[in-house]
Amino acid sequence: MLRVLTYNIHKGFNVGNRRFVLHQIRDALIAADADLMFLQEMQGEHQRHQQKIPDWPVLSQLEFLAENTWPYHVYGKNAVYNAGHHGNAILSKHPFERWENINVSPFPWASRSLLHGVIRLPGMAGVSQVVGNQCDRLPGMAAETVPDSPRHSPHPWGSGVSQVVGNQCDRLPENGQDVHIMCIHFGLTGKERRLQIGKLSARIDSHVPHDAPLIIAGDFNDWLGQADRLFHDHLGLQEIFQVTHGRYARSFPSWLPFLPMDRIYFRGLTPVSCERLTRAPWHTLSDHAPLTATFSL
Repeated sequence: MLRVLTYNIHKGFNVGNRRFVLHQIRDALIAADADLMFLQEMQGEHQRHQQKIPDWPVLSQLEFLAENTWPYHVYGKNAVYNAGHHGNAILSKHPFERWENINVSPFPWASRSLLHGVIRLPGMAGVSQVVGNQCDRLPGMAAETVPDSPRHSPHPWGSGVSQVVGNQCDRLPENGQDVHIMCIHFGLTGKERRLQIGKLSARIDSHVPHDAPLIIAGDFNDWLGQADRLFHDHLGLQEIFQVTHGRYARSFPSWLPFLPMDRIYFRGLTPVSCERLTRAPWHTLSDHAPLTATFSL
């Protein structure tokens, strides 16, 4: 089984930015105990908040949330400003093979990105083999936007599946299953989202084998359902809450959710369950309600 959770953490602040609640968010995420966390609006750095907020963590928000629970994690800058930056993050209990942060911003005033990674699950045969003194790797591509690598992050996409060190292939054991995972936060306008959906589709077509397990999770801001036809007809994706409940989950605003903003799309996996988390403490934290889902491999 693979348990995943998607959550817009609102940079660690509650609704209206009145209280800094990152510590409570961490406690709630640990209690949810997902294997994969797809997190949006992760604050990578904010110099003013760091100086003014007494319980601002010494570690980055990414490392603070991941510490002692999710040993593998990556962060991709999305919006950059004078005080710092925020973006998307993936926390994982399983190792990454590779990752890349892709700029999908159609306009300079609307900075958005797509964080694409590949994790290795125990099970089927792996993708790398040592041939002589060389590492037989899948091809990689240079990143459009490569964020700073936090501690415990894997190598960006351009380094391929494995890293060659001397005559050794620094890689994971061969018996494993690769799963492609993508964390997104789409824009607020219809035109912006249509262009971003097109870039996401092109990325999947060019980088994800059709028979590879794939999970796409995040804040789609797609209350009109513009992504549905392309995702289903062209990419063969399904949304797990819709599959298990017959409709999209209403996840925004968290205290009285009526807009279906957050979703978990998949293919190549068997859906088991999906739940919207709205009870305490979730409704007092971010302005979004998280979704948690379980898949069998």
